[in-house]
Amino acid sequence: MEITRTGTQPSGKGSEDWFTGSVRIDPLFGASEARHSAANTVTFEPGARTAWHTHPLGQTLIIVSGCGWVQKEGSQVEEVHPGDIVWFEPNEKHWHGATASNGMSHIAIQENLNGKMVDWMEKVSEYQYKISK
Repeated sequence: MEITRTGTQPSGKGSEDWFTGSVRIDPLFGASEARHSAANTVTFEPGARTAWHTHPLGQTLIIVSGCGWVQKEGSQVEEVHPGDIVWFEPNEKHWHGATASNGMSHIAIQENLNGKMVDWMEKVSEYQYKISK
């Protein structure tokens, strides 16, 4: 058994390479030889979002607060709220983040495949984001 105590893992800032706007990442647990998944609580300020990306084994988001937008390539943007659960299929190109006027936090869970959990791509442009809704 392993217990990770609240406050023992420092918060981090979302990398400008992969995020637009103000994003805080709070690690929950990491992948290991015995545990193949990792999870973080990610908090987006209004207007903040990820870049387009994929996950080799998919990704689950659990919306915990605020109001956000999620989109898979080729589909309309969907608004999400606390309690909503979003599943992105393996290698499905997508992005997620806050709405333009509200912040949003979610728990992001993804699995490790041969040392890789995510493939980052181009940023969601201001134009793409503004026509989202």
